[in-house]
Amino acid sequence: QVQLVESGGGLVQAGGSLRLSCAASGDVSRYAMGWYRAAPGKEREFVGAISWSGGSTYYEDSVQGRFTISRDNAKNTMYLQMSGLKPEDTALYYCARRGAATKKYDYWGQGTQVTVSS
Repeated sequence: QVQLVESGGGLVQAGGSLRLSCAASGDVSRYAMGWYRAAPGKEREFVGAISWSGGSTYYEDSVQGRFTISRDNAKNTMYLQMSGLKPEDTALYYCARRGAATKKYDYWGQGTQVTVSS
């Protein structure tokens, strides 16, 4: 069983930066990981993902160039560095582990709130 815990959310002004962390209780070093977000009144959407080695990253178009995903497998932790934040980035941010066989995200954290004021 894997537990994921996000942290680092908060209130920031537009143009500011935040770094989110996703700490895993189990070994996730051999799994791709991803970040999703859910804005008020909207469905959860993909933000980005990182391969198990950290060698490949993928981003949703609206965050490309502003957000950076990284991971430290020795610490079983993934990060989301967000810069140039916009009010439309306001959401509950979740991290998830992608199953190796199913290619679906099978373990999810509870989320951390990011609020960007204009």
